[in-house]
Amino acid sequence: MEKKPSIAADTELRPSAAPFFRDPAKRAIIFQVVALLLVALVSYYLYANTQANLERQSIATGFGFLDKEASFEIGESVIEYSAADSYAKALLAGALNTIKVSFVGVVLTLFLGTFVGIARLSSNWLVAKLAAGYIEVMQNIPVLLQLFFWYAIFYESFPSPRQALNPVGGVFLCNRGLIFGVPEAHAAHGMMLWAFVAALAIGWGLHRWGASRQARTGQIFPAAWVTLGFCIMLPLLVWVFAGAPTAMDIPELRGFNFVGGVTVSPEFSALLLGLVFYTAAFVAEIVRAGIQSVGRGQVEAAMAVGLRPGQVLHLVILPQALRVIIPPLTSQMLNLTKNSSLAIAIGYADFVAVTNTTINQTGQAIEGVALIMIVYLFFSLSTSLFMNVYNKKTAMVER
Repeated sequence: MEKKPSIAADTELRPSAAPFFRDPAKRAIIFQVVALLLVALVSYYLYANTQANLERQSIATGFGFLDKEASFEIGESVIEYSAADSYAKALLAGALNTIKVSFVGVVLTLFLGTFVGIARLSSNWLVAKLAAGYIEVMQNIPVLLQLFFWYAIFYESFPSPRQALNPVGGVFLCNRGLIFGVPEAHAAHGMMLWAFVAALAIGWGLHRWGASRQARTGQIFPAAWVTLGFCIMLPLLVWVFAGAPTAMDIPELRGFNFVGGVTVSPEFSALLLGLVFYTAAFVAEIVRAGIQSVGRGQVEAAMAVGLRPGQVLHLVILPQALRVIIPPLTSQMLNLTKNSSLAIAIGYADFVAVTNTTINQTGQAIEGVALIMIVYLFFSLSTSLFMNVYNKKTAMVER
């Protein structure tokens, strides 16, 4: 008969359970719990210490000050604003000013950076060297110094309003900025804007249809030119049917300044030029690296089938280079938005400048700094989300 092992022998053969501190999964959980407790303790200490200091100095906390009258003016604003408005509206005006300079700066930076990046690879020696020189100079001068330079150019090189330069009728250039005439307010202008949006929507649909048609038949549909035609013709037709208003709001010199028209302030211009020229130098290098990542054989194959250089760049090189360009390009767009906070150095009323004025008047430093952090976090996350979605749409899918 086969002898069965005893219970004692079976117990000796089984490996004993390892202590919990030797289990990697349990150790990881313990470390995370300890780290969370430490963060909670430090946060509680900072909160309690801050509250005690505020109570000792009799400083009120909270965001109740947002409903109070601001009592300070803002040099320029996208929305109507006066000193009688609340702090909340003042902060909104500052945030919109930041969005304005960031949006315009991003668009101009993409165009300039792409142009310089392509020029950097030009076969023309002079063009390539000029592009390389621009990149070297702009990358190695701090952006704050560039802002000071452009600000000084506007205030030191241009005359006063009474001696303003008038290169074209209705356009004036002086140390108060660029002043030019615009069409007077009319209902037709809003209708024209909607017509332009409709033209863009039609163009987007034609682009998708043209791409599908090209994939099936190989025939190229000129969606870009057709879209451009719609963008011109639809608003023009709306303008004609709305009575073709032609009245203009022309700026006039009254006293020591111009009245009427639209003024692009020196502060906005200096901030925009500094941010665009500085960031475009980095974007140019990103574009150059992305183009050079495309295999030379593909370029030669595209030229062998008869594509012109512009078609090779548009149809072969850039679509593949985008997968390399977009991730670092996102970082540069975020840098431009965050660098716009340097506007306070040249007197442009962005969100940081307006918030600092609010802090000085109300004493709500913690709330003000918290608002700055939240607003710029929102700007950064929104930009990242848009660029990530675009990156997924342009990414090449492996088969």
